[in-house]
Amino acid sequence: MLGNLIERIRKEKGITKTQLANQTGINIGHLTHIENGTRKPSHKSLKCITRSLGIPYQPIFCTYDKELDEKQNEYKYINYVSFNKVPAISAIDSYIDCPPTFSNASFAYKVPDDAMDPTIKKNSYAFVEINGSIRHKEIGLFKVNGEFLIRKLIYRKDHLILKAIDKKFKDITIFNSDDFQIIGKIYI
Repeated sequence: MLGNLIERIRKEKGITKTQLANQTGINIGHLTHIENGTRKPSHKSLKCITRSLGIPYQPIFCTYDKELDEKQNEYKYINYVSFNKVPAISAIDSYIDCPPTFSNASFAYKVPDDAMDPTIKKNSYAFVEINGSIRHKEIGLFKVNGEFLIRKLIYRKDHLILKAIDKKFKDITIFNSDDFQIIGKIYI
């Protein structure tokens, strides 16, 4: 996932592999291996790459040990991963203990609605792994047209669906025209 994301960002910014190699001092052959996923950069090299691409380090680092499955590749999952944004927190209620089984959690998010009831209760905390790889039917935190939602991610033949457990909440079909971002994977 890391290599796919670096390649996506580099291409979106119109930077050639040669230019990135010159800016970072990383051999072009090594950059090729990083982008195709056969090698991982050191943390020092990754910081240099993110600095050269003009993006924050942390969201990219969160993809370091993640792999995309066949469905995620088919649906171009990497296009919905946020790489140049960090969470904006307007208030911190407190710190809460993070269960040892959720060691990849980046933060806890207070659940705003009953859409995932009874699995996740309103006003409880869901633990979020930023840019965590969400597989078919797993629960994630998403941003859809400016609204943050906790839902199951469903892959369909030619589109994605965000599904609530509580049937009174409608399914959300994701279209190419939607402003859609995957924030992270939910641990419950």
